[in-house]
Amino acid sequence: MTTERREPATTADERTMLDGWLDYHRQTLAWKCEGLTDEQLRTAAVEPSTLSLMGLVRHMAEVERSWYRRVLADEDAGPIYHSDEDPDGEFHLTEADTWAEAYATWQAEIEAARRNAARFALDDTSKGRHRRTGEHFNLRWIHTHMIEEYARHNGHADLLRERLDGSTGD
Repeated sequence: MTTERREPATTADERTMLDGWLDYHRQTLAWKCEGLTDEQLRTAAVEPSTLSLMGLVRHMAEVERSWYRRVLADEDAGPIYHSDEDPDGEFHLTEADTWAEAYATWQAEIEAARRNAARFALDDTSKGRHRRTGEHFNLRWIHTHMIEEYARHNGHADLLRERLDGSTGD
């Protein structure tokens, strides 16, 4: 698999720009994970942190699900990896956890996010509410937040990947 990353056009309209930057950051996380074994992807490479690349991917699957399914579309979509007993479950990996499963789950959540977002204009307010604050959000806010979330975690992925095999890149 070779991940192709494309920045949005410099003259794109706002929706195309936001969709494009979100996809760019999704592609960046996939790229940071490319070519590694399941063991490497499960490795917490920057001690004392327990963060791993596979944990980041599983986390982003949860984040996509939360914002685009539960908040935006008000779907009854429970957690994938975490629970009340283990609120950080997506980061708690075992040898049974595989890249194939994590990647497929993440991609399925991205596709669900795209389908749900396509039904809303940027100024449209979410049908659901945030589980902790009870607030509604417009799609523009959700997209902007997701770009920020991916950008922050892609910085973490840079450090993890460099520690794993020395690979660097933007």
